[in-house]
Amino acid sequence: MNSNPGFFDRTLANLRSAWRSIARSDAKLELSADLPEGELEALRECIRACLAGKGGEVSARGRAAELGEAYLGLSDTGKLNFFNLLVDEFSIDQSALQAALTAHVECTTQAERLAGESRLRSLLTPAYLRLLTQFNALPQGVKFLVDLRADLLRLRGDDARLTALDEQLCQRLESWFDIGFLELRRITWEAPAALLERLIHYEAVHAVSSWDDLKNRLAADRRCFAFFHPNMPDEPLIFVWVALLPEMAGSVQALLERGESPAQEAQTATTAIFYSISNTQVGLQGVSLGNFLIKRVVNALRAELPQLKTFATLSPIPGFARWLQAALDEDDSLLDGDSRELLASDGWADDAERAAQLEKVLKPLCARYLVSEKRGQRARDPVAHFHLSNGALIERINWLGDRSAKGMANAHGLMVNYLYELDEIDRHHERYSESFTVGTSREVRALADKG
Repeated sequence: MNSNPGFFDRTLANLRSAWRSIARSDAKLELSADLPEGELEALRECIRACLAGKGGEVSARGRAAELGEAYLGLSDTGKLNFFNLLVDEFSIDQSALQAALTAHVECTTQAERLAGESRLRSLLTPAYLRLLTQFNALPQGVKFLVDLRADLLRLRGDDARLTALDEQLCQRLESWFDIGFLELRRITWEAPAALLERLIHYEAVHAVSSWDDLKNRLAADRRCFAFFHPNMPDEPLIFVWVALLPEMAGSVQALLERGESPAQEAQTATTAIFYSISNTQVGLQGVSLGNFLIKRVVNALRAELPQLKTFATLSPIPGFARWLQAALDEDDSLLDGDSRELLASDGWADDAERAAQLEKVLKPLCARYLVSEKRGQRARDPVAHFHLSNGALIERINWLGDRSAKGMANAHGLMVNYLYELDEIDRHHERYSESFTVGTSREVRALADKG
């Protein structure tokens, strides 16, 4: 249900509508979708005018809105030409920088050195960054810049010039999306329909199949929390689904497919299970939000439901099947012939005998993958790295925890519980951050040794 072209069409239309009343009507910037060479001069003049700031604040906002509206009409080819123009003609002025460096070396007084350092800082800020920052003053301007960076990430390839542009923009977004600026909000079934639609669209782990499914996930014994930015109040940046249960969950299908639960079950639950976390904004890649979200949600849940004692996840293992296949290609002795044949057969998960045979060999290999396999020094599995970095430990591996097509393809149905021991989070975080030591339960450690 999360494939919805109309969703982005409406978002784009809202943005254009918000800017149309601000953009100057006397000199509208008309650009073709592919931004051919013959139209670059008009774009240069518009950018120069934006940077010059002539005509005061109102005029500057009008020019920025005019430029932004023109960008929204570009194709991928046109957007790439736009980015290339920015980095080729509106980067750091190398001649001015070299002159300032020479002058700084020749400074003889502290006052001269301080003034020189200020001048260097100014020159080291590319003109294109000053230009992009102007969109901040526009309605939904921050959202525009987040989406612009998503375009840049998709189009930049290995181009060092565009990578430098991306790094500059990412640093600016990191400061704008500092955790201190973000608001944690609980989302309920009574939330505006547009916000609920965003949850459906952005859910990245376990697709929402219907509005009834969504209502079920927002029932009395369920919670959904999200971070919001004050300049993007209707747009969740990252959100997490939580199930309130009497014990740790081992199957996502059982968790999602249960019937309506009475409200009092939330009051008697002792375990909070985080079963899905979704980042919604591609343009915020590299801006850390998830680690803060879990800690803030734990605090909110403890304040609301002090009887909660256990905080854990029910998490996918997205890289296990791919790793296992590569490992078997290199060393086929990891699985005996019968096990390989069973794994390749259809419907084995529905056959208790075949499934039991595979469980004996796959769970230890999965534990080995989570605990011992590395990418560099960090855990190879990206979800494992995320939770271990946040101070969790690997508590339990669940056989056939996700029997969906996606779960079977990615991890042969296996899922994992990461446990957040509140008194030990900082210690586990430090051990992993400093030495990449993976914290585990005894059960998982024994499986890993066997694997």
